[in-house]
Amino acid sequence: MVSTESREEIERTLGQVPSWMELIAEPAGDHSWGIFRDLTFGETELSPREKGLIGVAAASAMKCPYCAYFHKAESRLAGVSEAEIEEAVNLASSTQYFSTLLHGNEVDVDEFAAETDEIVEHIEQQEATADD
Repeated sequence: MVSTESREEIERTLGQVPSWMELIAEPAGDHSWGIFRDLTFGETELSPREKGLIGVAAASAMKCPYCAYFHKAESRLAGVSEAEIEEAVNLASSTQYFSTLLHGNEVDVDEFAAETDEIVEHIEQQEATADD
């Protein structure tokens, strides 16, 4: 439940107070709206396109149909193409796949980080050589 002030702000911003906002426990209502408002609609380091695509990828990995629907709509509003949405879902799938592989096999995190740093350094050197 949100305060009257937040309810009015939500209605101005979204055109309505979504029914799911009523499910938020009273002590967290205004705070939850603030987080949603500021991260989704606020001016941040990420563009609306980036925010939408991150949301699509996260929702896909979490297998949340509610979040997937919302973030796909958010992405489309920001001009993201269907091909870009599909790619974001594929990247989330790939990340989840390899995460399962790494966790399930208990790959040493420090060793993984060291290898990743070496790979990044190699790619940076390759790109520098290509620019010459």
